[in-house]
Amino acid sequence: MIRNRGLERREEGATPLPGGMTLYIKPAADGTSIGDCPFGHFVRMVLTEKGLDYDLIPSSPENKPQWLIDDYGGKMPALRHRKECYVDSEVIAQYLDFFFKEPELSVGGETELASVAVDGFFPALAKFIKHGGENGDEEDLMKQAVLEERLVALEEHLGKERTGPYLVGSGEQFTLLDCSMAPKMYVMEVCLREIKGNAIDLGKYPKVRKYMDDLFVRPSFQSTVEYGPETVVWGWTSH
Repeated sequence: MIRNRGLERREEGATPLPGGMTLYIKPAADGTSIGDCPFGHFVRMVLTEKGLDYDLIPSSPENKPQWLIDDYGGKMPALRHRKECYVDSEVIAQYLDFFFKEPELSVGGETELASVAVDGFFPALAKFIKHGGENGDEEDLMKQAVLEERLVALEEHLGKERTGPYLVGSGEQFTLLDCSMAPKMYVMEVCLREIKGNAIDLGKYPKVRKYMDDLFVRPSFQSTVEYGPETVVWGWTSH
């Protein structure tokens, strides 16, 4: 077996089979319910899109498996697939898409323009939400401006000629990038309203707003967003 960025390549023998999957994710405030981690949610959407069964274990620092701490630094999300374990959400998603093709969520080189359009979005969002000073102070406004620059880039990308609602290519195919963006968009919607006092009017970005709405009605999102706005607010204000 050869490893490449966490992806298995078996040169002989059977490829991985469905079943035997356990996903360890961030818990909510009670330590046992599902938490708000957008990276864990991303992986859950991929698993759901592919119809793969898995056990879900929210794990606080006190109840993480010792092997996860010893061998992987306790990092989550962590997907245990029988004897193998992967701890980076992008690697997990690629692993699942490589070995479990239906439906295929990668489209090769077509992702480049879409990836550029969303580059820097989540870091900008996190810095704006996590701003330690007062809402509306000088530093906060600077961080808001950076986030709005990323929203403008996404709005422009979605405004290009396309026939479907999603990010890559013509927008017809739902991809890993959309799975990744959906939980982050949910975080933005909740935190702008509940933490930032609606400092950014998403009505200024109608194509982004429609993209969000299209993501939020996706069954794979609907079935994996058990945590509500209160959990998102806790997750973004408790550290």
